[in-house]
Amino acid sequence: MAELATIARPYAEALFRVAKSGNLTAWSDLVSEMAAVASHPDVKAFAGNPKHSDQQVVETFLSLLKSNVSPEAKNFVGMLVENGRLTLLPEIGTQFQALKNAAEGAADAEITSAFELTDAQVNDLVATLEKKFGRKLKPSVTVDNSLIGGVRVTVGDEVLDTSVRAKLQQMHTALAS
Repeated sequence: MAELATIARPYAEALFRVAKSGNLTAWSDLVSEMAAVASHPDVKAFAGNPKHSDQQVVETFLSLLKSNVSPEAKNFVGMLVENGRLTLLPEIGTQFQALKNAAEGAADAEITSAFELTDAQVNDLVATLEKKFGRKLKPSVTVDNSLIGGVRVTVGDEVLDTSVRAKLQQMHTALAS
């Protein structure tokens, strides 16, 4: 895994430098879409098939994208295909997003709740978390009934777990020792 990250880093940094000179949000959306398409098993199989030329792989890949693709993005995809690195796009997308967040002073927050949260509850929670973490957060909310109650928040490598399941595990550990 670390090897993929090491290989993907220069590509993500180069793409980020190009994106900074244009519309960073549009580039971010495009990179996310390219990463999603590249991670599809059929696309991986097509790209890895030696019967297809690089040009066929590039044209097919670009035809699968819904976004308008700039000449720079076409060149980037062509270079990835030429170097056999199209399968790195998901990791490139992850690193690109991290670079974008760092430039904006923001971070992604993965919020897992035991129950469905309303927009108002998410906004209140994010406002509280932004004060705690000291940066702007971009939340993605999922529901996991196994938490029993409460929420679990992951921001980067920091985890804030206030779920009932976590508290029960802490009680179990305290009683067992």
